Amino acid sequence: MLLWLLENRGSVSFANLLFMIAAYAVMVLVMLPIHELAHAFAAHKLGDDTAKWNGRLTLNPMAHLDLQGTLMLVLFGVGYARPVPINPYNFRNPRKGMALSALAGPVSNLLMAVLSVGVFRLCVALIPNAMVLAYLYLILIDVFAWINIRLAVFNLLPIPPLDGSKIFGYFLPDRLVYTMERYSRQISLLLMVLLFVGVLDRPLSFLTNLIGGAIFRLFGF
Repeated sequence: MLLWLLENRGSVSFANLLFMIAAYAVMVLVMLPIHELAHAFAAHKLGDDTAKWNGRLTLNPMAHLDLQGTLMLVLFGVGYARPVPINPYNFRNPRKGMALSALAGPVSNLLMAVLSVGVFRLCVALIPNAMVLAYLYLILIDVFAWINIRLAVFNLLPIPPLDGSKIFGYFLPDRLVYTMERYSRQISLLLMVLLFVGVLDRPLSFLTNLIGGAIFRLFGF
């Protein structure tokens, strides 16, 4: 949201600001929990109830939110919640189970993005009021769709504590996976610095636009 305010400084109305605050509140209180619930649900279906026993098989945002990850979402438009606890030894195939349960989070973001664009497409067909459509575009497309796509792309990076580290860990040696997990907090702080200085802007934007373009074409935009 901060980046959006900086990009649109001088042209943001009070109503737009209220809509953006409300939209980001939904992102933090609903969509981040859905992402984490997807991890917990996938692990549960694959045979591990560790997340369920720790109260993470829920949409309650207080069970999932991480202060640093939430601040990153508000400041940079990408972030994360507290990692869902998973015991890979409860899976029939530990590496495969970890990879699939990790993949469930980004997939949930892409599904939410598809739903947001689909709802807006329906609104365009049913609502003739241009001002109402402008506000709906701001919420459904600028916030819900694009941020969910960015979250999916961001979380697929092979860096702890992001989901990509567990997905790509399926293909990596155990020693390297262990080292990455051991230093996950330090790596996440480095990741925040890289985001702040803009090192990751170009690759993240390229992948986000590539996936977003495919979703929009799906609905005829």
